[in-house]
Formats: sequence, structure tokens, C-alpha cells
Amino acid sequence: MTRENAQRTFLGDVEIIRVVEWRGPFAPARELVPTAGAETWKSNEDWLAPDHWDPDGDLAVMALQTWVLRSAGRTILVDTGVGNGRERPGSPQFHHWQGDFLGLLERAGVRPEDVDVVVNTHLHADHVGWNTRPADGTDGTDGTDRSGGSGGSDGSGGEWVPTFPHAQYLVPAADDAHFGPDNAYGGGLHQDDRLVYEDSVAPLHRAGRTLLWDGVHRIDEHLTLESAPGHTPGSAVLRLASGGERAVFVGDLLHSPVQILDPAHNSCFCLDAAAASVSRRRILERAADERELVVPAHFGGSGTAEVRREGSGFRVRR
Repeated sequence: MTRENAQRTFLGDVEIIRVVEWRGPFAPARELVPTAGAETWKSNEDWLAPDHWDPDGDLAVMALQTWVLRSAGRTILVDTGVGNGRERPGSPQFHHWQGDFLGLLERAGVRPEDVDVVVNTHLHADHVGWNTRPADGTDGTDGTDRSGGSGGSDGSGGEWVPTFPHAQYLVPAADDAHFGPDNAYGGGLHQDDRLVYEDSVAPLHRAGRTLLWDGVHRIDEHLTLESAPGHTPGSAVLRLASGGERAVFVGDLLHSPVQILDPAHNSCFCLDAAAASVSRRRILERAADERELVVPAHFGGSGTAEVRREGSGFRVRR
């Protein structure tokens, strides 16, 4: 596994900064994408390895990263990683995670107080963790357990507050309803869902920093959020169009390029497989037809993919 620095580019008038916190082999490939058989991976080894697949261990290679956009005079973050020191007993790879997220942002020229908008493409643990930080101003590395009480308090004064104090957090309304208390935190299926909501979402509501949206939400003249349900009820994509150039940040609609080859391949994390497949195909069709650069949340390599139609499916332009 590696920890890396920021990468920068421009699409039209929008600056894009890729901040990679971690990259490496993550999970058995056929557990991550159960319907993609061994032959799918092997027959595409020449371009899947080493950026997206470790053939020796048969492991999917992924990244934990945030995309920073500077658009129309504002600084926008797309997803906020795992967060430090979180209780995630159901996700061993994220349990008590310690990283240098804020340091990486600072070295990329972004301080917490500079951020104007935070986009959560959905409310899974690895997309919302740095929404908040301890109220005492630490980075979560002090070992204090803040997970025990209702609303993210440990009962001894440890509280979570928004990491980006001036930012508006754009949260999909359907995910907020699904993972929030009115639906028993995701129906009570996973303990982590309650913990994630209480330490990374509820504090935003208490601070009055959230905007719940559904359907389509325009951020500025270059950036538009659109619902793409299936991975979660409120999963969203962020479309960028500026100066004739286009991109679509697809969150966890894609975990691996093998899902581009056949959009029917869902990840093991998709809550509604049928809806996720429909959303994935719809987004890929438009990306191929309109030459949108596809930017998934967790791709290794360049972190992006150029998608083209091929028969009834798609291919990755190389």
C-alpha cells in the first residue's frame, strides 16, 4: 500500500485536485464484484494490472481519495474519506483508521476554513469520515473514544463538529432518511451504519450545515448533482461541464473497471442490485456518448476512465 501526494489538472475553467490518502490491494476481486468471474479478470490482465488488480493475490487494487474542485470562485470537496479514530467494528480495514487527510489537503493548498461546499456522493463510512472532527481541535489521533453516546458524544465532553466550518454539506435526502434514526440507521442491518451517522452526519445537522437534496441539484454553472440510486438509496453523481470539457464523478457506482465492461456487475456493497445496474448503465451510456471523463471514487491508476461503447456494453479507452 502507498500514500501519495496530490495531482492537479484543469477541465475548462475548473481546477481538479486529486488527493490520495491510500492506495493498494483491498479485497479479493471476486468478492468485491461477485458476478465477474475469473476469466473476466484474467482476459483483461494486460490493462487491469497493476493499477486495478493484483493477479498474484487475486486482489482488487483500489484507492481512498478525495477530489477537490475549484469552480466559480469556490472550493468544493467530493467525499471525505474514512476519518481518524472512528469506531467501525464491522469494517476492520476502517476501524480506528489513522491517516494524514488534513495534512494532505493542506499540502494541496486547502485549509479546512477554505472549503465552501462538501459533496457526499452517499453516506457510506469511507465517504463521510472527515465530515467531522473532534470539537477539541485535534485530528482524531488522541485515542479518545467518542462513539459511545447518542449523537456522537462519549458522555465525557468528547463531541464531533464539522471539519469544514464554513462549508455547506450537500447530503442526498434519500440516504439521510435511510441511514438516519427514522429508519433505525439503515434498518439496523449493520452496526456501523448507526456509528457512521452519529459521528459523521448527525453533527452536521446539529450545526445547521447540511442541505438535503433529491433529484437534481445545481451547485454552480459548471457543477450539477444528479441522483443515481442503487448502491445506496440516495447515491449520486456529480457532473462537470466547462469550456466544452466534461466529467462525471460517479462515487461508488463503479468500484472496478470490470463493471464498465458489463454494467450488470454490481459490487458486494450495492444495496439494491437491480437499481444499481440501471443507474450504472445510464451513466455510462451518457459518458460514452458525450465523452464525459468518468471519475470513480476508488479507482487506482490515473483515477479516471474514458468510456466507449462496444457492442451492448462498454470498453475503457487505453
